[in-house]
Amino acid sequence: MEPRKHYTKEFKLDAISLVLDEGLTIAEAARSLGIRANMLGR
Repeated sequence: MEPRKHYTKEFKLDAISLVLDEGLTIAEAARSLGIRANMLGR
């Protein structure tokens, strides 16, 4: 089993910005960041 990944505060803020400021869906933002959509929905 892989260890859990830890994301920086900057990465998290960038991810939020993609959805709120750029108008991407959660799925699109997650895809562009290389993570699963359920990680952004949390």
